[in-house]
Amino acid sequence: MSVHRLDRRPAEATHSLVAIVGFLVCVEIASGILQGYYTPIWKDVAGHLDMRDADVNWFEAAQLIVSALVVPFLARLGDLVGHKKVLLLSSAVTALGSWILAFAPSFTTFLVGFALQGAYVVWLPMEVAIIHRRTAGTGRQAVLTRRAAAILVGALELSVIIGALTSGALVGSTSMGLVLMLPAVAVTACFFVVLVGIEDVQGVGRGGIDYRGLGLVTLALGLVMAGLIAVRLDGPGSLLAWVLVAAGLATMVPFVRFEAAHPDPIVDVRLFAQPRQWPVQLTAFLFGMSVLGAQIPLSTFARTDPDVAGYGLGADAGFVSTLIGVYVITLAIGAFTLPLTSRWFGARNALVLSAVLVAAGYALWLPFHDSTGQALLNMAVAGVGSGALVAALPAAAAAAAPADRTGFATGMTNATKTVGGAIASSVFAIALASTGSLDDPTEGHAPLQGYLTVWTVCAVAALLAAVALLVMPRDAAEDPEAPTPAG
Repeated sequence: MSVHRLDRRPAEATHSLVAIVGFLVCVEIASGILQGYYTPIWKDVAGHLDMRDADVNWFEAAQLIVSALVVPFLARLGDLVGHKKVLLLSSAVTALGSWILAFAPSFTTFLVGFALQGAYVVWLPMEVAIIHRRTAGTGRQAVLTRRAAAILVGALELSVIIGALTSGALVGSTSMGLVLMLPAVAVTACFFVVLVGIEDVQGVGRGGIDYRGLGLVTLALGLVMAGLIAVRLDGPGSLLAWVLVAAGLATMVPFVRFEAAHPDPIVDVRLFAQPRQWPVQLTAFLFGMSVLGAQIPLSTFARTDPDVAGYGLGADAGFVSTLIGVYVITLAIGAFTLPLTSRWFGARNALVLSAVLVAAGYALWLPFHDSTGQALLNMAVAGVGSGALVAALPAAAAAAAPADRTGFATGMTNATKTVGGAIASSVFAIALASTGSLDDPTEGHAPLQGYLTVWTVCAVAALLAAVALLVMPRDAAEDPEAPTPAG
């Protein structure tokens, strides 16, 4: 009997799952390196490419756009042809982008490479889909998927720290070309790990690729993202920015109508509307506002000199790296403890608790922002909740989706999170701008009221996510063998 059959006995499936999770941990190590490696060295990259520091913002914008646009297509492709094949494809594209960065001679070439790296955003959803399918027939599919997702996210967060510390240590002692090669080596190794270590199981999705729907959603997201970038660059008074945003939102109307009538849509709006699914996807969108949108404001607040601006922590770059490291460690703690909190409170209630912790962590910034100790406490509370949500949302989406749509459901948690982060990033840029731009902090300091706005938006968004999760049917997240929580 083949070891790759899906109808094996539960003990055999669990033993095989351990090996698969081990290989997928290697993928998340590469993902963590990518996400942590570049942050400490952006100023050095700007010098290496002979460009202004302000132009670094274009790299983030390009990658966000690519990430938001590729997920629906790759998630659907995973359901059709198999999740391993999509994991290989996205790893190859990410490796290509990483190698382009290592040899990029100019701003434009680096921009293309960094945009291509955005394909990595589908890795975790595909991994969760692989695990969810692997555990079918075990009688413990939901709990095993959630535990495995927690391990993967924990490995991811710890690798973010490794990536940040490694680049910071190397950038001053070797050439920039060599520094930029290391992520490319890691992602290339990741490709071969997936090729050798993960079984190739054919997708169970029906139909084909809905190219018209793909075109409509690409147009809608592209217009909205372009409008948001215009807001960040030109300010809220830009007519072009709001025309682009309005056009993107208007495009969603024919898109939703078309997808609702399509037998095999690229974005299953009917699945989105189900009470077991929409709270998860809405939570991902709201959660993206803090986990993706608030990091730069937190960094700039910490770097602000209180003797000059009247607020801030006056931290140097090294201490900001320490703050980020502490935050990422708490993310890992939240991910690793997710199985325990799910057992204690039930899976749905654990999700709600995680969202409440995120809300509490950002709400604490409102009265407590005068010392590093307060900052560490605030970030730790928010970090534990955020780490649990990063791990839990793809697993919850998979549990609430039919077998032929698990890749789509898990992938869309990342897509909606990215869109939420992009929207929040633009809103926060407007709130913090005191001179029309955040690009050059020497031109002026953002008002404290702007930071209070950022933290308020993050807290309210997380609280709304907790309310949405309470609406989700309890059986959408609970495991058959899990004890029913009191109340």
